[in-house]
Amino acid sequence: MIGKSDMNKQQILDKTELFVLDMDGTFYLGDQILPGALDFLKAVEESGKQYLFFTNNSSKSPEKYIEKLAGMECRIRRDQIMTSGDVTIQYLKEYYPGKQVYLMGTPALEESFRQEGIHLVQEGADVVVIGFDTTLTYEKLERACTLIRNGAVFLATHLDINCPVENGFIPDCGAFCAAIQLSTGMQPKYLGKPFAETVDMVLGRTGAAREKTAFVGDRLYTDVATGVKNGAMGFLVLTGETKLQDVEASEVKPDEIFQSIEEMGQILRGMRQ
Repeated sequence: MIGKSDMNKQQILDKTELFVLDMDGTFYLGDQILPGALDFLKAVEESGKQYLFFTNNSSKSPEKYIEKLAGMECRIRRDQIMTSGDVTIQYLKEYYPGKQVYLMGTPALEESFRQEGIHLVQEGADVVVIGFDTTLTYEKLERACTLIRNGAVFLATHLDINCPVENGFIPDCGAFCAAIQLSTGMQPKYLGKPFAETVDMVLGRTGAAREKTAFVGDRLYTDVATGVKNGAMGFLVLTGETKLQDVEASEVKPDEIFQSIEEMGQILRGMRQ
């Protein structure tokens, strides 16, 4: 017998045409794929639905994530993954075409920007972009602050303050921006999850309907918020950062809560039997 909550889960999964999946804490933990993750992707495909990976982590290129997933026996195309770096590149092309950009980011992110025709400079920038720069130096931080004080537009790939790692957390893009904001008195425009530009780019790339798109992840304030704040859906999975008791205190309420994407896959499969 199917319980009321299970029936609700069936209905909302049936409605969903596109699953936008977070990665770490949702599909894998560190270098270990989560149980049932591959089965979930198969269930999505067998149901005639779509999936897309999206990560706020702008320190690596999409190609690196494709390589990592392949090592977990998950093989995807380039058009099945997006990062906050991709959203930032799209935003620059749309709103600051041809402008000179100073990027505080990793060599991988710099290469992604150059491949898309973004004009990167060290001096006289019109726009400063802050990414999750794991190669950060004081010189880079100083240059970013000086350019922003001199009138450059201040953008950031995403707002995550900390990035989870095996032994805890390390400072992420939002922490760098907090230091720059304190020094310059200027606030950045953040891109990536949970902002509208991310949803717009996902829908533009996939052709999915907004109300039939679900952002799936283990964080309420990024993954889930992307959906619920932008006319789509937000599904919480309990395999990463957020625990069930955190939901009650949160302003962001998920449209549905699943133990894992394994559970989602099991329900999808059950609907077809």
